[in-house]
Amino acid sequence: MGMVTATAAAALLASPPQGHLGRRCHLVVPGLRLRPPASSSPPHAAPPLRLSNFVPRCYITNVEVDVSHTSEQEALDDHPPLLPACAIPVVHLRDVPDASPFPLHESASHSTDFEELPVLSEGELHTIASTPAHPAGLYALYASYLFGNLVEQLWNFAWPAALAILHPSLLPVAIVGFFTKLSVFIGAPIVGKLMDHFPRIPMYTGLNAVQVATQLISAAMVIYAMKNVTHASTSAVVLKPWFIALVAAGAIERLAGLALGVAMERDWVVLLAGTNRPVALAQANAVLNRLDLVCETVGASVFGLLLSKYHPVTCLKIACGLMICSFPVLVVLGQLINRFSCHALDSSRTPSDESICANLLDVRKIVQNGLSAIRNGWNEYKQQTVLPASVATVFLNFNVALAPGAIMTALLMHRGISPSIVGAFSGLCSIMGLVATFISSSLVERVGILKAGAAGLIVQASLLSVALVVYWTGSISQRTPLLIFLAAIALSRLGHMSYDVVGTQILQTGVPASKANLIGGMEVSISSLAELVMLGMAIIANDVSHFGFLAILSVSSVAGAAWMFCQWLGNPTDEQRELFMFDPHFQVEPMLELLNTGLNIKIFKVQANGPEKN
Repeated sequence: MGMVTATAAAALLASPPQGHLGRRCHLVVPGLRLRPPASSSPPHAAPPLRLSNFVPRCYITNVEVDVSHTSEQEALDDHPPLLPACAIPVVHLRDVPDASPFPLHESASHSTDFEELPVLSEGELHTIASTPAHPAGLYALYASYLFGNLVEQLWNFAWPAALAILHPSLLPVAIVGFFTKLSVFIGAPIVGKLMDHFPRIPMYTGLNAVQVATQLISAAMVIYAMKNVTHASTSAVVLKPWFIALVAAGAIERLAGLALGVAMERDWVVLLAGTNRPVALAQANAVLNRLDLVCETVGASVFGLLLSKYHPVTCLKIACGLMICSFPVLVVLGQLINRFSCHALDSSRTPSDESICANLLDVRKIVQNGLSAIRNGWNEYKQQTVLPASVATVFLNFNVALAPGAIMTALLMHRGISPSIVGAFSGLCSIMGLVATFISSSLVERVGILKAGAAGLIVQASLLSVALVVYWTGSISQRTPLLIFLAAIALSRLGHMSYDVVGTQILQTGVPASKANLIGGMEVSISSLAELVMLGMAIIANDVSHFGFLAILSVSSVAGAAWMFCQWLGNPTDEQRELFMFDPHFQVEPMLELLNTGLNIKIFKVQANGPEKN
């Protein structure tokens, strides 16, 4: 028994037709008998061969045939005669020119068309991996991210400073901050699901409009309070209508800003850089992190400089002018991103976008849709392949003590440390974060995404452990222990920011585009919950003498993140191997998968048994 090979079929198609074939319905059988169906019934019980119901043009491929020797007359006698409209010529193999099989062993001579298969060199592979799919669109994305983030960071510094000038108590700032984090915890999954089912460019424009509008409302409320509110108690201030409007606008503004960040950092940059181009994606993520750090520093510096020269109301009006001017610029940049990327952002991620969006935007079902989005987001979040990497990111948010921030600043000031040293420490941490963005892309290029992530977590956990030991064994009021303590924390920012860049790329690779915003929003929501928990712990342990307890919790969370990620890396699943097959840790030699101009090029190594040369 055997199969009609591709070589024989090609030769038969090249042979001249037998007789007049008006309807061109051929079944070329080269002197062979059609195999009867496998059955226990006698041969005469088989149904007759009927071809009268076939369409005028029919082709039969992959027909199994019996290669046993038989005569032409016997082959025709086994079946009833066929209709003349669909003739089946009988061709003997000996009548077919060049019917010999195609040899695959190395000693056989081949045609020049099959002698060489072009394979990309290592340098060419590296060039493709480090070249973005849409470079011009990526540069437009950088411009949009820089401009939008600069205005956002300026406002993030402006409103707490204005409230601090308005009222000496920290309670108004704490209340606004609490509700902004609460809004992110509740609303991020809902907004993420809506973004996954809504066209990218209209959603981008709408979120920018919402963010600018809420920023203007917040600024108007603060300006109104500065002009009309006199000295009042804290309880009287927080119950004023202007303050309630400020809280609501601030919560919506923060939610819109985070949604824009998730869209650009988890979805847009992947489309523009390319998921199968790990070096290009790592470099793009590093650039976005550098821009974020620069905007955070420049935004605070600019508004601080304005406050030192002008009245707070004048500074807020200048900020409002920047917000108004930023909106048309951001809209134009969004259109340029789409145009420069050959309208890659217009691609739909789900087949039923319109119906789902209409259901999500139904005001009558807002509570039902919200609960459903949270439940669906949590289920999708738990089922993702790269869950340990995402959970490690959440664990890092528990580190609020051994990191530059309000708690660390309060500790150093309470210990009588010079403000110049505190400022130098904050600046050094920012510099380390900026350096980490350069190190992370180099690590990805050298050891791969997964090992780079593990290295970042291990470095951070080790250095924070050194800082904790120094805090418990020596007094940080002394110069040498203090410098070691601060240096260890500052250097740990190298590992923290490295994993921040690499962890983002792991999630970009492991999360499908149709769920990128939903899962990204869910991660932001859980991270906000972690920050709320640690904020509550800090409120409970409000005395500086309890800082050691908070430091232990911080180190434990970072060490737990490193242990979890290393366990996930050391015990990979088949799905994980397939997902990161291009990573050196799971590199598969028989197949190289590349993405070049939208085409997947797969190169397989084929081995054939043949006679060996002596």
